[in-house]
Amino acid sequence: MKFEVKTQKDDFLKSSFSVLLSIALFSFIVVLSNISIKLGVISRHYEIKYLCNLLTIEKSSLNFKKLSKLTNQTTRQKMWDLCREIIK
Repeated sequence: MKFEVKTQKDDFLKSSFSVLLSIALFSFIVVLSNISIKLGVISRHYEIKYLCNLLTIEKSSLNFKKLSKLTNQTTRQKMWDLCREIIK
């Protein structure tokens, strides 16, 4: 007949492993969130630059509307000033 005795060491290893696993998972989620936020900012910047380049070639109201939504600028003059700064 075989008897197994559970020790405190086994419980400690399981609990420490689960704590380390949850810390690693939380860190991974934080890193992925930061990367997605950074990529969103970069994407927005390149879209604004692209729309400014389009405005220098083709001055359509659709491009002004898109740029207005991205930059929260209300007047066309402010958008032109912003595009001049970006294109420099």
